[in-house]
Amino acid sequence: MFAKTRLTDLKPGAEMINTPTITERKSDSKADVEGLLIGNSAPMAALREMVRRVARSHASVMICGPSGSGKEVVARAIHAASPRAAQPYIALNTGAIPAELIESELFGHEKGAFTGAQNRRVGHFENADRGTLFLDEIGDMRFDMQVKLLRVLEDGMVNRVGGNVALPVDVRIISATHQNLETAIVEGRFREDLFFRLGVVLLQVPSLADRVEDIPQLIAHFQKGRSIAASCQFGAAAMQRLMMHSWPGNVRELRNVVERGSVLFPGEIIDAFGVDQLLGRTPPKPQPVRPDQAIDIAIAEPADGPIDLKAQIERIELERIRVALERAEGVISEAARMLTLKRTTLIEKMRKYGVERLAA
Repeated sequence: MFAKTRLTDLKPGAEMINTPTITERKSDSKADVEGLLIGNSAPMAALREMVRRVARSHASVMICGPSGSGKEVVARAIHAASPRAAQPYIALNTGAIPAELIESELFGHEKGAFTGAQNRRVGHFENADRGTLFLDEIGDMRFDMQVKLLRVLEDGMVNRVGGNVALPVDVRIISATHQNLETAIVEGRFREDLFFRLGVVLLQVPSLADRVEDIPQLIAHFQKGRSIAASCQFGAAAMQRLMMHSWPGNVRELRNVVERGSVLFPGEIIDAFGVDQLLGRTPPKPQPVRPDQAIDIAIAEPADGPIDLKAQIERIELERIRVALERAEGVISEAARMLTLKRTTLIEKMRKYGVERLAA
């Protein structure tokens, strides 16, 4: 049996999830968080701990992070570990809803409120009563709608479009954005008072490039439930190549790569070349070294002393790092791939030799 919800014609931009009632709920908050937030890296361990702490309260949470990093997954984890877990969870992408419909989506409308309003519609604030409303891409919300949202957050009351009755709602708001809202505030695109109201707690989701050691676990998670014949396997060289990729699309991009691999190479073991195919690129062709990039490895034997082999090797290594960074236009992950090094290993060597990054 599931908790009853007041749901009337949810739009495609919204998602509603019913969870078992409190007495029927068998999982605990730790299991919920562990099951949703995959990875044992230090950034993910810190994020899980913050989610557990935040989940116990009713405070508004703003989740920041690059696109595809898993901000909605974090929102689900907060709801699943919270006292509201048995109540509705509704996810709404505010950036995907036409500007003229956003008010009706959030607050509902009465019959005849505007052209086409043939029936009363209950908004998502009412649908999420006693539960959680996740507002994704909050930075794209219209400025005039920001004022109305702020009023609801402060009063705890909603007015349907065309209605005269204020309806009380008890909703926890979790919002997310990939934008820099501080810049948006300075530019007059986002209200500062709404930012502080939504961001009582700020959570930062790390990019996949900052936690590449979680890639094997994430792949296993994406392939859970699939037979060996229906999924691809990544060999050691393939896994190394995956960990060297810069992942501009973050976890979403990795999930697509795994899906693509299962379609193109079911039941096969993928090597590094296969990973390049899945990433939509071919391995770089060997490039001739220009005279000004050539490394003189000849070791002059001093007449009266030993050869400093360590210094000679370090000189060669430093020069090769500089050449790779120049060819990769300063992209660390690409330079590491050229040198067949892990990204973290290259960064350590750059620090050792005092090499500056050429690009962020």
